[in-house]
Amino acid sequence: MPEDEEYFGKNGEPRKYDPTFKGPIQSRSCTDIVCCIFFIIAILGYIAVGILAWSQGDPRKVIYPTDSRGQFCGQAGTPLEKKSFLFYFNIMKCASPMVLLEFQCPTTQMCVEKCPEKFLTLVKAYTNSKDFDYYKQFCKEGVTDKMGIPDIVSMGLCPAMLIPSKPFTRRCFPALGQKGGVITVGNNSHFDDGSGTFRDAKDLMDGVKNATVVIEARQVVMKIFEDYTQSWYWILLGLVIAMLTSLLFIVLLRFLAGIMVWIMVALVIVVLGYGIFHCYMEYAALKEEPGADVTLQDLGFQTDLTIYLQVRQTWLAFMIILAIVEVIIILLLIFLRKRILIAVALIKEASRAIGHVMSSLFYPLFTFVLLAMVIAYWAVTAVFLSTSNEPIYKVFNDSVCEHSRKTCDPANYSTDPMKYQCPDSECLFAFYGGETVYHKYLIGLQFYNVFLFFWCANFVTALGQMTLAGAFASYYWAFVKPDDMPAFPVFSSLGRSLRYHTGTLAFGSLILSIIQIIRVLLEYLDHKLKDAHNKFTKFLMCCLKCCFWCLEKCIKFLNRNAYIMVAIYGKNFCTAAKDAFFLLMRNMIRVAVLDKVTDFLLFLGKLLIVGLVGVFAFFFFSGRVKAFENTAPHLHYYWVPILTVVVGSYLIAHGFFSVYAMCVDTLFLCFCEDLERNDGSPARPYYMSSTLHEILWKKEAEDPSSSSAQEQDDKVKQQLAQEEEAA
Repeated sequence: MPEDEEYFGKNGEPRKYDPTFKGPIQSRSCTDIVCCIFFIIAILGYIAVGILAWSQGDPRKVIYPTDSRGQFCGQAGTPLEKKSFLFYFNIMKCASPMVLLEFQCPTTQMCVEKCPEKFLTLVKAYTNSKDFDYYKQFCKEGVTDKMGIPDIVSMGLCPAMLIPSKPFTRRCFPALGQKGGVITVGNNSHFDDGSGTFRDAKDLMDGVKNATVVIEARQVVMKIFEDYTQSWYWILLGLVIAMLTSLLFIVLLRFLAGIMVWIMVALVIVVLGYGIFHCYMEYAALKEEPGADVTLQDLGFQTDLTIYLQVRQTWLAFMIILAIVEVIIILLLIFLRKRILIAVALIKEASRAIGHVMSSLFYPLFTFVLLAMVIAYWAVTAVFLSTSNEPIYKVFNDSVCEHSRKTCDPANYSTDPMKYQCPDSECLFAFYGGETVYHKYLIGLQFYNVFLFFWCANFVTALGQMTLAGAFASYYWAFVKPDDMPAFPVFSSLGRSLRYHTGTLAFGSLILSIIQIIRVLLEYLDHKLKDAHNKFTKFLMCCLKCCFWCLEKCIKFLNRNAYIMVAIYGKNFCTAAKDAFFLLMRNMIRVAVLDKVTDFLLFLGKLLIVGLVGVFAFFFFSGRVKAFENTAPHLHYYWVPILTVVVGSYLIAHGFFSVYAMCVDTLFLCFCEDLERNDGSPARPYYMSSTLHEILWKKEAEDPSSSSAQEQDDKVKQQLAQEEEAA
């Protein structure tokens, strides 16, 4: 028929009846070999980059502060082991604008055992042997009692003054305070700068401000790290609770699929409703609090995120977001109530499949271990690459000097011509860098590290999808379940995937990784050029981000279904992707009605687990419940463990529910193929369960929107019948 030819020409040829087809094909050959070889070469190159980074890098540059000689303060096994604090000779020089450009104060810095505790000038200390002995611990080596003050000052061996200081991220900063609205240091509003001149304590503010802006990010990171050290066992307990809750839901779905789906839906609505109520109570409680009415725009960015929780507008925003989500979910449930009944039937069938392939529930743990290895390798390599630069020393001076900021060698700078031309200059450590070939291409190695991270992570995810698809396809195409299934379906599928389809997995994950790295580059460009944007470039950048985000989602969907077809038929990636795409096109109505509604229900399950564990973590770590007040650890930012538990809970729930999602997707594609291959007659019986067949056809008969899907199946049956008669 012309209509049939036009229809099948657009959407590919339907599957024909094959009496020898019994599920995933055992006799298959290797696919996408070229990409497999390319992937192996890329992995070997990745290992080489890691070895090179580990041989050149030094993570101590991140952990320890560095003095003017490039030595690490407080490093174990060195002469500076007990000198763990960095002391600035003249903190006021840190007020120079060059600090913000070069990230280094133009003053001598040295490692000390403790920070100064009192006011003292070199002139005053020199008159008292006891004070001078105390003073010398903040001087360079070689200072003796016989040396005169002019010699000490001219050689830059000692600071001109000491100011009471406190350690802050292992650095000594003036102990600034405020008394009666006046800035003080060591309870004094004035201090002697060492030259006999008394200066206001507020003159130290700019120096401290510029010095701290260089390490402000590190301060936040260190506090977060301390919070993790204080709460890691509680975080681990929260993740275990999330894992047990997820496992409990999966087991209950196995036996009570229909009831559990509606319980999940109801609990999600209840949890979101409680979230709205809690946000309103916090919003109302802050009504009389001073400063709570400030806007988020006026507040700006704060490193202490708990400050935002003291603003009414924050809780109002949370309340509005949760209310919108609540309304959207309720509207979807109302309009999709009939589709949900069909999706529940598909989930029940998936529960039966998982019941016969129970080992699939534990496969996400294997995926998690592989992903943890990939992430750990990437993170360690990134740290070593970023710390593989060499110490660079530059000339710093107070007066005008033509050699200012030029590279120098501290070992022989005292005899260097630059020292003679600029007597007051010093050769100080500036930053880490390098001019070798390795250092020139360091940014390229970092890019390669990020790209291979995406590729390997996507490969691991793809391996899990293909493995589970092969296992569940073995279940569906077993005519007598479980007798016709392999003894170990998951291990059999994993072996086939690695032995025959490593290249296919690498090909699919490579396409996805290229798109993801383009998105990363767009974000990088947007960040670098944010001050140079006009309205047109902002619009263009926004469009590009949106397009590549949509493209990534489409590729993920296509890859997922392509891996299912590869697991069943053993074909290469392009052929499998084409077959999966045309099969979905021939069943477009069913895809929209069944598959996506099922994904929505499973998403609600993940949302419920995250909500339950997140609420528990919030009340525990925030100390809002008196029963946990003495048990909960004291933290800088209580949102750190809460956010970690929430993200970890989602990943754990996603891992368990991804088994269900993959099972549903595989059964759905097999169901569509089953309809094309067979007609339900004794000669060509359906492989689907009678319950699934009865519910699906019953619902489709009641639903007018599925009539086109029915017509498509009738066309397929008619064409197959005509071909058999002709044969």
